[in-house]
Amino acid sequence: MNELSRRFLDAVSEVILGKRHQIELAFCCLLARGHLLIEDIPGVGKTTLSHTLAKLLGLSHQRIQFTSDLLPADILGAMIYDEEKRGFRFHAGPIFHQVVLADEINRASPKTQSALLEAMEEYQVSIEGKTHSLPEPFFVIATQNPIHQTGTFPLPESQLDRFLMRISLGYPDPEAERALFRGRNRSELIPRLSPCMTPQQLLSLQQRVKEVHVADPLLEYVQSLLGYSRQSAEYALGLSPRAGLALLRAAQGWAFLQGRDCVYPEDVRTVLAPVTAHRLQTDVTVGDSEACVRPLLEYVAIP
Repeated sequence: MNELSRRFLDAVSEVILGKRHQIELAFCCLLARGHLLIEDIPGVGKTTLSHTLAKLLGLSHQRIQFTSDLLPADILGAMIYDEEKRGFRFHAGPIFHQVVLADEINRASPKTQSALLEAMEEYQVSIEGKTHSLPEPFFVIATQNPIHQTGTFPLPESQLDRFLMRISLGYPDPEAERALFRGRNRSELIPRLSPCMTPQQLLSLQQRVKEVHVADPLLEYVQSLLGYSRQSAEYALGLSPRAGLALLRAAQGWAFLQGRDCVYPEDVRTVLAPVTAHRLQTDVTVGDSEACVRPLLEYVAIP
């Protein structure tokens, strides 16, 4: 692992206690130029992690609180009449930042959620027939409450597919929880944080991730995973080619974090659950990502 990445991960770990693996997965997602969905119950640090990542990345960021009455224009912006110029001009919405924190995304209606689709896939927004490019780099980090909670809407499959990874923080272990009780409020630490890298350094790391080598046997392994998900009766809907590309990108990011210039099967297996569980349709208990992908890990041979 290079020194820049190590400093970043160490800084996040000082705020989010006892969750090093989840923090590394989140950073891996951003290195692979993906969007991140953090799903868990309230009060375990989802929003704090989102704010911390945005602050330490050194990028412009904006938090959007999703509610049932939020409209697409509240996210994207709208055409507003300018009396001085006697014409309409585009007023950019909060989506026009490098890091957008979509807090409690599933408390907004599906119509409002769909406003993010074009932005997350094509890095642009179309308003009144005109296309507006989003800043580079551009990330959406969203938090989501469990869908059985009151006042939540399920994310459409097309929206879920735009997230490279979905992770959960879970409860802290006893030692980390005691340290949390004895220390300061974690959200009070965020304003004191200084960026660990510049936008140019982040873009450079992302380029290096793209150059991590993937050998042909690894490509065959990923194809075998996709094929099993499509043929097995355990899944109502298998993984798409886009899911396969997402899995390869995430595996490259994980290999890079481990200090390697090529992808190993262990890299694919490490990121399999965060990348694919939210894309698979199965009867497994919602939120149990590891159980969802267990058949893939057990029955698909490693090259």
